[in-house]
Amino acid sequence: MSWIYLIVAGIFEVVWATMMKMSEGFSILGYSIATIIGMILSFGGLILATKDLQLSIAYPVWTGIGAVGSIIVGVVLFHDHFSPVTWIFIVLLVISIIGIKLTASH
Repeated sequence: MSWIYLIVAGIFEVVWATMMKMSEGFSILGYSIATIIGMILSFGGLILATKDLQLSIAYPVWTGIGAVGSIIVGVVLFHDHFSPVTWIFIVLLVISIIGIKLTASH
């Protein structure tokens, strides 16, 4: 169950980061509130996950999910563009997250 909490927490990290961008510097109330709710859910999921998972495993996976998810949102919603070399490093990040999960003792 800890891994589920961690994945959900990572997804909510993407949610709050996206809502923060859309809040335009916290000047749009709805997106600002969504940012705060996303933060609470993200940190709450991380708290639950670290009850059973090592922090040295949970935190990098959580931030990695947030990073990759934010990249996907940036490309899809905000039309961000990356060079081919950057995409190589994004793939390496995904491989690293999967590797941490597969080699974790929990």
